[in-house]
Amino acid sequence: MTSSGLGTSGIRDNHHRGSIGNFLKEKILQDSDLSFVSAYFTIYAYAALKDQLDQVNHLRFLFGEPQFIQSLDPDKTEKKAFRIENDALALENKLQQKRVARECADWLKAKAEIRSIIKPGFLHGKMYHMDNNGVQEAIVGSSNFTVRGLGLGASGNNIELNLEVDSARDRKDLKNWFDEVWNDTDLVEDVKSEVLNYLSLLYQNHSPEFVYFKTLFHVFEDYLSEAERGGLLNEKTGFFESDVWDMLYEFQKDGVKGAINKILKHHGCIIADSVGLGKTFEALAIIKYFELLNGRVLVLCPKKLEDNWKVYRENDTRNPLLRDRFAFTVLAHTDLGRDAYETHNWGNYDLVVIDESHNFRNNAGGKVQEDGTRKTTRYEFLMERVLQTGVNTRVLLLSATPVNNSLKDLRNQFLLITQNQDMAFHESLGIYSIAQAMKNAQT
Repeated sequence: MTSSGLGTSGIRDNHHRGSIGNFLKEKILQDSDLSFVSAYFTIYAYAALKDQLDQVNHLRFLFGEPQFIQSLDPDKTEKKAFRIENDALALENKLQQKRVARECADWLKAKAEIRSIIKPGFLHGKMYHMDNNGVQEAIVGSSNFTVRGLGLGASGNNIELNLEVDSARDRKDLKNWFDEVWNDTDLVEDVKSEVLNYLSLLYQNHSPEFVYFKTLFHVFEDYLSEAERGGLLNEKTGFFESDVWDMLYEFQKDGVKGAINKILKHHGCIIADSVGLGKTFEALAIIKYFELLNGRVLVLCPKKLEDNWKVYRENDTRNPLLRDRFAFTVLAHTDLGRDAYETHNWGNYDLVVIDESHNFRNNAGGKVQEDGTRKTTRYEFLMERVLQTGVNTRVLLLSATPVNNSLKDLRNQFLLITQNQDMAFHESLGIYSIAQAMKNAQT
């Protein structure tokens, strides 16, 4: 947008007083020599000014931060000083990334020098200086070399504060200032080769295998970072010397460590590996970890699986884990609420492991009986008497088929972890409502 004061104002704000992008389009001429200072450089900003930039004689580009290449996903970096591909543009622009990146790389090879400040946080200003055969133009302010920073986006441009330098003395002084910084080897270093190497990653062809592994990396990036840091798992428990740990395959060990960290961080976890991948042994390893912390553990399983679990506690020749001396309690799903366990201290477990947890996918209330009272369901008994009563209880769910009918099945199992708190993951995971998240995923 423009205002009546645009003709007399030297301010370029990408709002009411013109854009810095249009200023550059007007002032960059044939054979211009450019000197730019910016924290960011994006290939789409180059594309937006391509007609002007392709005709210049030379560019000197100075990054104001040394962390200009942090990762292949600059949105994840702590200091996003070299956002070369991501400019929050529409999908049709993203689909042109390969071509734009190649054209930008070719242009930089031919016409640009690129340096960066060595010391972090040392240079904050942005400057665009043009020398057109002795006639100098300049503008200084807040705009980075991005589409939105330059005000060249179709919408959503940043409101910036830039001021044209209308004094010949000041334009010359700006050029001298830039030259002083540019040539100070104690302040700056050449980074052109690093920039070009990074750009090549954007336009080179990749094998399907590379794309697959890169996708996996971004899906599990947070988990990998947590695993590298060791997470919350206490390695001093002797857990890694247990027999059950030694029996696990490497992929199971990764899963166990991840599950323990999730249980400690989010109060629970669901292991939904397919049949035959060893969920029981993974669960036994997790149980061992909590028993080494002197935690009481309850395993709830279908009646037909009770003996499968009990054998690992017994002094039995069929027990391959005798030396681990497991002490967990095993009860059947059908034992919940039975009169025979009226005096059982249900609220005294630090960890509850629910095998075949999809059996608790329905949280509907019980039916009204002839005497007018409502029957307590197993789900309600588990929630109210086991999880919400007594000590702080964490939950491990095991199921190869956690979803049978709809994502409500999964929601109801997650609510066992959160003790029926729909907003439990709001702070830790940014999920405001478990129910709404499942509803959104279902639609």
